[in-house]
Amino acid sequence: MCGIVGVVSSGPVNQLIYDALLLLQHRGQDAAGIVTQVGRKVFMHKAKGMVRDVFRTRNMRALPGNVGLGQVRYPTAGNAYSEEEAQPFYVNAPFGITLAHNGNLTNAQVLKTELFTTDHRHINTESDTEVLLNVFAHELEKATRGLPLKPEDVFTAVCNVHRRVRGSYAVVALIAGHGLVAFRDPFGIRPLSIGRGADGTVMVASESVTLEGTGHKFERTVQPGEAVFVDLEGRLHAQQCADKPQLFPCIFEFVYLARPDSVMDGISVYQARLNLGETLAKRVVSTVPPNEIDVVIPIPESSRPSAMQLAQLLGLPYREGFVKNRYVGRTFIMPGQGVRKKSVRQKLNVIGSEFKGRNVLLVDDSIVRGTTSQEIVQMARDAGARKVFLASAAPPVRYPNVYGIDMPTHTELVAHGRTVDEIREIIGCDALIYQDVDGMKKAIGSLNPMLDGFDASCFDGVYVTGDVNAEDIARINEARVGQEDPLEENTSRLSIPNAQEA
Repeated sequence: MCGIVGVVSSGPVNQLIYDALLLLQHRGQDAAGIVTQVGRKVFMHKAKGMVRDVFRTRNMRALPGNVGLGQVRYPTAGNAYSEEEAQPFYVNAPFGITLAHNGNLTNAQVLKTELFTTDHRHINTESDTEVLLNVFAHELEKATRGLPLKPEDVFTAVCNVHRRVRGSYAVVALIAGHGLVAFRDPFGIRPLSIGRGADGTVMVASESVTLEGTGHKFERTVQPGEAVFVDLEGRLHAQQCADKPQLFPCIFEFVYLARPDSVMDGISVYQARLNLGETLAKRVVSTVPPNEIDVVIPIPESSRPSAMQLAQLLGLPYREGFVKNRYVGRTFIMPGQGVRKKSVRQKLNVIGSEFKGRNVLLVDDSIVRGTTSQEIVQMARDAGARKVFLASAAPPVRYPNVYGIDMPTHTELVAHGRTVDEIREIIGCDALIYQDVDGMKKAIGSLNPMLDGFDASCFDGVYVTGDVNAEDIARINEARVGQEDPLEENTSRLSIPNAQEA
């Protein structure tokens, strides 16, 4: 999961891209990068860290031009601690192309071999983005055959990218001296939207909130398999480039990843979370009688809409029992797999009066590794709660995600191979209530009947691209961000102890 943005304008775009990346910061806090161009000259700055830390005044002044793109990175493959793997990536032929992407390629190793032995291209990092860039560059070179670039050549290249590349990818790329390209994988797993400003500026971004927050009007979603080419005059060309496109967006975007004020594939993220709360309420009633619950308390931030809806339907008081330190950052998207107990206490503090002497129902958006849940349940008990019930707006996460979310090995998923009661014992709550998979899909899918389905692989084990097996998962896990930085304590939002520790 990363955040990407691309812009074609009649004025300077450096500040606009910076502002857009701030609105996408929740999608990646590991690194950030911006590239702009003047004529055929490319200017780039990228580094590890948050947007506000990566870009200083001197960096912004060194990014002139009316066309550009940017990315905030949340790493799932490669080396999280290498600045070389921050995006965007650049290749000088053909034309000069810079590219950033959100997602994860499931056949990156096969493509690396093809690129070296057949396409005669060199990959210098472990990043699958560099692989994707070189595949696109090679196909564009074949499509143009040394002739001037036309939009049709871009679409031909993207068609061939779709035929070669597997996995999830939402892409923005600049072709020096020609314009901006954006495209989405044939299943539409990762989101991408288009908007336009009053001055004619065209923006493509991961979430609609980025468009609206920078003064652009949301026009539409980039369709699965579709490619969009925006020339330097702001003219937009679009074509479907996949043989059999289907819309299967990642359901975890609606559960947790996206901002609630975004609309993705025709679905309001906020309404999706309200619907999840409604279906979760029915599950709670079947496990814990409402008269045994004194108060409903959300675990900030993403669970709030679900918790509010659940409390309203059950006729229970809704209270804020945790105060979040907003300066700690969104700890889910920090890389690595170390112990995170200290970070939970730094991030959240309890309002003791909301817990003391009460039976509390805590509502979270999801439970992945479980350490955070353990700590929060203990914090509630330490604050004087008589009983602590925990409800998850998402079903048990039982399978690895290979499409760009750091949910890697079976052993790190607290629900894998365990019953709900076994998970409850590990977490330490008095009752544990999960959403069910079908209920989740219906709750969100009812908001757009045009969807073909969802990628819900971390919940149901069904990988929509149809090319993932146990060997692939093992290989992807080896390539993912699993190496610990010995100098940094890990503070990921999705941590649980290793199986032997549990």
